[in-house]
Amino acid sequence: MAKDKKPRRPKAETPKGFRDYFGADVTERKAMLDKIAEVYHRYGFDPLETSAVETVEALGKYLPDVDRPNAGVFAWQEEDSDWVALRYDLTAPLARVAAQFRNDLPTPYRRYAMGPVWRNEKPGPGRFRQFYQCDADTVGAASVAADAEVCAMLSDALEAVGIPRGDYIVRINNRKVLNGVMEVAGVLDPADPEKFEHERGIVLRAIDKLDRLGEGGVRALLGEGREDESGDFTEGAKLSEAQAEVVMGFVSAKSIVETELAQSAKRAGGLAVDVFSDAARKGKGRSFDPAGNEQDSLEYEVWNSAVLEHLTTLVQTSASGKEGVAELREIANLCSEQGYFADRIRLDPSVVRGLGYYTGPVFEAELTFEILDEKGRPRQFGSVAGGGRYDDLVKRFTGQAVPATGVSIGVDRLLAALRAKGRVGGKMPGPVIVTVMDRDRMADYQKMVGELRAEGIRAEVYLGNPKNFGNQLKYADKRQSPVAIIQGTDEAERGVVQIKDLILGAKIAESASLEEWKSQPAQFEAPRADLVAEVKRLLATYED
Repeated sequence: MAKDKKPRRPKAETPKGFRDYFGADVTERKAMLDKIAEVYHRYGFDPLETSAVETVEALGKYLPDVDRPNAGVFAWQEEDSDWVALRYDLTAPLARVAAQFRNDLPTPYRRYAMGPVWRNEKPGPGRFRQFYQCDADTVGAASVAADAEVCAMLSDALEAVGIPRGDYIVRINNRKVLNGVMEVAGVLDPADPEKFEHERGIVLRAIDKLDRLGEGGVRALLGEGREDESGDFTEGAKLSEAQAEVVMGFVSAKSIVETELAQSAKRAGGLAVDVFSDAARKGKGRSFDPAGNEQDSLEYEVWNSAVLEHLTTLVQTSASGKEGVAELREIANLCSEQGYFADRIRLDPSVVRGLGYYTGPVFEAELTFEILDEKGRPRQFGSVAGGGRYDDLVKRFTGQAVPATGVSIGVDRLLAALRAKGRVGGKMPGPVIVTVMDRDRMADYQKMVGELRAEGIRAEVYLGNPKNFGNQLKYADKRQSPVAIIQGTDEAERGVVQIKDLILGAKIAESASLEEWKSQPAQFEAPRADLVAEVKRLLATYED
């Protein structure tokens, strides 16, 4: 007779492409988001929380990974036959809210939102299927002044959380300019917007991968396609060589402008403004020549002027392209009038954005400082935020044009950047641990911890098996606790407690001599009545 099989135990593992967030991840993220929320609140934006689940119809199909199952979203069919999905960003739910509550909300409606989003993407190093976003959007404002305001607010938010001026740049482009270029290339027909839609989608995603694939990789995707290192083949747009050259003229626009300015500077004896120099980045609203001499701020805008001139040439006679260049000119002027010069907010033709719902200005926040990759090679940190104008998203629900613009911060990436800069430690201070020496005196220990908590001190009583005191200290060490409180029968009878400085104790154990032990005792005795005051004093010595 066959033996009954034991029930299979589930594997204790995180699903592929997902991650768990522990103490410091959660607390430091909240602290960072609180600072960002203060900036958004100061700009007049209100908080909004939407459902994590939306109907697939409401979400729409805008993700770049359209070759993934369910067009890149996690979707399922309900019993009543409606398909629903986890939200892939915080913008699509906002469009639904703006349409559903349009009679109740003010116009324009300014909101910010923070929370997790989910994408059914191919996971990879640092690429997760669940991640946090922090958005701010204005719905109902057609003026590009709203776009300029969002860029200024993004700049302020980055500085508020600890990214100093000079370590970031907010880069702006316009989808209308790209549409003009694609019109010139023959892959956009203004009279029939749906024509060549498939090809344009591939072109858009290819350009958006410029930083990762380089110009050669983009060119391959404009043609027949590209095979990556793993052997996966991505279908190309199958443009002709002439069509691809027009698009590559746009892709190469940034490097072309850089070259032109460098040549201009050389002809002028090296005195022209170099907007990428360290001296310029330290300007904080002022401009400098390569020698560090202060110049008039208008000269600092030579970069924006050069970009506008080059884009005007690229779009030729395209009405959409011309409109896009004019909008960029207005945004640059609005930003500079508020003191956000090209050292903080800059026009940049290389910005495209992968989502398909953008209709006008698009922007990204790039961190410009260097970090070391997994192989120890220096590289720039890269983009931590992006957004743009999406005037047709709400229209899908109402049939009426509703202008909108906004930005989304990648919370996990920004937190990683702050850790790379040493702005946050990646570790969470643990609670004060009240150890248990006598099981029958648990009420006394709970009273101690209650007094500490009443004074705002994070504290807990050890609730494991108290038989082995060494295990209690090991627990405190694993919790990264700064202080341990000890009171046995002898101390209780004398009305005292032992206070153990675990931070100092760890330092002494690492490197200190015997004399240092004597001069800086890591454990001392204090009257029971002074417990809270002594712990406060000790914790204060380790505050920044």
